[in-house]
Amino acid sequence: MAGYKENEMMAIRAGRFIKDGDVVFVGTGLSMLAAMAGKRIYAPNAILFFETGGIDPSLEEIPMCVSDLRVMYGSSLNSGLIESFSIVGHKKLRTIAFLGAAQIDRYGNLNTTCIGNYLKPKVRFPGSGGACDVAALASGFIVFMQHEKRRFVEKLDYLTSVGWYKGWDSRIKLGLKRGGVIAVVTNLCVMKFDEITKEMYLAEYYPGVSIEKIVENTGIQIDVSRAIETTPPTDEELRILREEVDPQRLILGKK
Repeated sequence: MAGYKENEMMAIRAGRFIKDGDVVFVGTGLSMLAAMAGKRIYAPNAILFFETGGIDPSLEEIPMCVSDLRVMYGSSLNSGLIESFSIVGHKKLRTIAFLGAAQIDRYGNLNTTCIGNYLKPKVRFPGSGGACDVAALASGFIVFMQHEKRRFVEKLDYLTSVGWYKGWDSRIKLGLKRGGVIAVVTNLCVMKFDEITKEMYLAEYYPGVSIEKIVENTGIQIDVSRAIETTPPTDEELRILREEVDPQRLILGKK
C-alpha cells in the first residue's frame, strides 16, 4: 500500500495513543477515524463512547457525526448527555478525549470561540460545546490541528478550553487536579509537552516533512531538539483504516 493521505497519517498516529482499558470520548471527523482505528489495531479492550450517550457501540459502520444513530447501534448502554459527561470525569476511569481548535498556545490552551475581540469578532466559531468540560475533567486529551502559523499563537484571542494554563503547576492551582493535554497531532507533526514546564515541543515529524517547514508554519518558538521521525503507517494499519474503519470513505474521502 504505497502512499497515504494526511488524514490517514493523522488518524493512525493519534490512534496509537489509545491503550487497552482507556475509555475514549469520541468526536466527529478525524476523531472518529482515530478512535476506531485505535480500538481495532492497538487497543481492542478500549471502550469508545459519545457525547450523545452511546456507550461501547459495535460501530459496524463509521458514524458521520456524534448524533448519527450508528453511535447507539449494538451499544452496551444508550444514555444521554449528563451520563456521558459523568463518565468523562469519573475518577476511577482513564478517560481520553479528542478535541479540535482554531487556535492553540504554547501551553495547549484552546480557542474555539472567536478570532478578534469577543464583542466584535472577525470570525465567530461554534464555541465550546462540551470541549471546556472535557478538557477540564478527562484524564487527558489529544488535539487535532491543521498546522498553520495563525493557529499556533503566543496569546489566544479567547481561552475556551484549558490545557496546561500558564505551565508548571498552574493547572492544578486552578483546581483541575487531573488531566491536561497529552499531544497535538497536526498534518505535519506531533507536538508534546514538557513534563515539568508544560511547554509545547516538537516530538515527531512525519516522513517527508522537514523540521524547517514545521518551524516556519508555527507562530511560536518551539524546542525541536527532541524531535524524531514518526514511524510511517504500516500496510496493515492502512488496510484496517481503509477496509474496516471507513470502507465507504465517508470521512477519509476519495482515494
